[in-house]
Amino acid sequence: MDHKPNTSSGSLKMKGNWNEIKGKMKQQYANLTDDDLLYEEGKEDELYGRIQKKTGRTKEEVKSWIDKL
Repeated sequence: MDHKPNTSSGSLKMKGNWNEIKGKMKQQYANLTDDDLLYEEGKEDELYGRIQKKTGRTKEEVKSWIDKL
């Protein structure tokens, strides 16, 4: 099988539903921009960092929040 190690359910969810998730995040944090929420496969840590700066949440909180959306 062709499984990547350390692939979290969050990153898989982000691929499939990112536009929907982005909308929900912007509703809760109006200061998040499309640039802040730009998702590029393999660059999730950069995305989490941008969200952390705007929301004041930790990386773990950001990941958990995204998983719940």
